[in-house]
Amino acid sequence: MIQRHAAIMVTLVALAGCAAPTMKNNEQTMIGNVPETVIALAAPDQDLTTARLVPEDNCYWYAHSGPVETTLVPLRSTGGNPICVARQS
Repeated sequence: MIQRHAAIMVTLVALAGCAAPTMKNNEQTMIGNVPETVIALAAPDQDLTTARLVPEDNCYWYAHSGPVETTLVPLRSTGGNPICVARQS
């Protein structure tokens, strides 16, 4: 049972860097407009309604509201890796 969960986690982490959204570029950067593949990879307790693709690094970020201020934080997979889109050559 543990081996099966470990295999699933390894597969998800390996695919995290391969997620390629099918939306147009201007739709990708809109707040809250996140592809289903990214939603499936994202760890819980992250506000996906504020998530967006940041063109400067091609990674997804979301707004974390802390006690003092709201800060953009990288959207992470369940394995802790940032969720990014491969750059087109």
